[in-house]
Amino acid sequence: MSVSSLFRLSTALVGLVSIVPPLAIAEQDTAAKAPYVETGNTNKRGDACFSTVDSNAAVHLLSGFLEIWTPRTPFVDAGVEAPAKENCRAVAKTDWDGIPFSKTDGQIINKLVHDANIAYVVKATRARTAEQAFAAYLDDRRGKNASIVDGLGPLTEAWKAGSKQTTTITEVAADATTVKYDDKGNNRGAGSKPDTENKTDANPDMGLAIDFINAASADGSTEPAKRYFKYGRPYRWSQDVSVVPTLVPAKSGKPVEDGGFPSGHTAEAWRDALAMAYLVPQRFQEMIARASELGEDRILSGMHSPLDVMGGRMLGTATVVYNLNKTGNAALKRDAYAQAQSWLIAKSGVADAGALEVAAHRAPLAADRFADHDANRANVLQRLSYGLPAIHATDQPARVPQGAEALLETRLPYLNGEQRREVLRTTEITSGYPLLDDAEGYGRLNLFAAADGYGAFDQDVTVTMDAAKGGFSAFDTWRNDIGGKGRLVKSGSGILGLSGANSYAGGTILEEGVLVAGSSSAFGTGGLTVNGGSLVLAAAKPLIVGGDYQQIAKAAAKLALGANGAGTLAVNGKAELAGDLDVTLADGFTPTPGTKIEILKAGNVTGSFGKFTISGHKASLSYGPTSVTLTIDG
Repeated sequence: MSVSSLFRLSTALVGLVSIVPPLAIAEQDTAAKAPYVETGNTNKRGDACFSTVDSNAAVHLLSGFLEIWTPRTPFVDAGVEAPAKENCRAVAKTDWDGIPFSKTDGQIINKLVHDANIAYVVKATRARTAEQAFAAYLDDRRGKNASIVDGLGPLTEAWKAGSKQTTTITEVAADATTVKYDDKGNNRGAGSKPDTENKTDANPDMGLAIDFINAASADGSTEPAKRYFKYGRPYRWSQDVSVVPTLVPAKSGKPVEDGGFPSGHTAEAWRDALAMAYLVPQRFQEMIARASELGEDRILSGMHSPLDVMGGRMLGTATVVYNLNKTGNAALKRDAYAQAQSWLIAKSGVADAGALEVAAHRAPLAADRFADHDANRANVLQRLSYGLPAIHATDQPARVPQGAEALLETRLPYLNGEQRREVLRTTEITSGYPLLDDAEGYGRLNLFAAADGYGAFDQDVTVTMDAAKGGFSAFDTWRNDIGGKGRLVKSGSGILGLSGANSYAGGTILEEGVLVAGSSSAFGTGGLTVNGGSLVLAAAKPLIVGGDYQQIAKAAAKLALGANGAGTLAVNGKAELAGDLDVTLADGFTPTPGTKIEILKAGNVTGSFGKFTISGHKASLSYGPTSVTLTIDG
């Protein structure tokens, strides 16, 4: 029996203030029958219709929370003053008072998870630094887009100028502990048309980009889910939760109107960050890291719990997928992407999207809070589950939400839709965590990891990159540790680098373009065949080829030799040689004349390189039965 079925059965034990006709359930039972990408429009803010776990897409998506918590009533509370809408069979309300442990509160179903959820907030808020408190205040009171825009790093100021973005929350006022300050800025910026409500003129620079970000949030409200789950904020669950003092004025005095699950700030941050990552894929991972950080700040503020934040991330992601796949948004997302790229390229003084990738990361580490890729990866991964206790099997197969591949359209433009889905599938986190094992797979998506390419080749993969298209089609690097039994075939004129600790077993074939080995195990445990293009060895240690190595006459190998065997080949099988060999010496690596370097070692060597060049030196090659040696002559 499903979670929702069990919950409907259990409601016989829960007191209802309103008796709702069963016909309402039958007529509106839609969200459970189709994927979110088709039912996202059922998540309506202020909807006074009878909404249940099976009729509201957001509630259904987050229904795994029912394994932790049973709300007071099994419907979206319409509120006393909400008017009945046309075609609604009933308007429901509840007697929930918003106070944990009261006689009208819901019931904790999994105490272990619930206690861990609140304990995380207690520990985090008690250990909170002054710097974290400041950041949490800004992320609470400032417009969410105005907060996360710094995820663009060196491109931030250009984005602000083009978007016409404003905010009035830039510091903590001296009286912030007693006065609630609201942001009077325009948050996302100005769209392509005049907005009299927000007093903004039409924006010819990046108006379409702002229109796109607005469109990506359509039907994304967390209000229906909050009014369904009726779950208190952490500071109401425990007096040991320390709310940031400057945010005390922002605490609601009406608990019944102030549910904690899911986090609205987090959902909005993820909606905007994903939309901006789509428009500026050069900062895709950094925008993911910034959305993740804002969710963490909701916990550090004392305003939300890990489960609240996890739910906000799931709903925000599903909302963007729903809106990216709308036929009516196709032209907008195309034109908005072109406009954002053109503006940022012009303001950065670079020639194209590929150069913008360099410009997007050229600031020194101290000037870009998200410059450390490995730290970002670790932070995002930890915050996907917050290490909450597992409640399901940890070996369930991955599931990819329908339409989710659209999230990677601009970040992995050289892959087709099915390949992007495979990237999402092979980079998901493991199953078992509370809330995250939803039927479609939103909870387990790791979009940061997905931007680093495949996590496994479970079947043969052919990648065709057209350098003429520029951007990531011209050059990209996959940094994940790639496993699986499949084979990689690189085609097209672009450059693809692999830098993970890879273990895929099917072998690697280079047909065209450039393939760069950025680690000693870049090409897994299989063989390596160079049928065309150029193989570049850029690893700090010898490249290990698990099987045979073959290079034909029209192909080239480019070795950057350095200390510790950098730029050399260690072939476990046999090596068949032909084509070109181009050698350079890494900076600081200065072997003296007469130095011999074994550049290739194999079980058996046949053939020879047809053309040999070395930059800045004189050298010669000698061939043995199991090796090729380079001698520095001068």
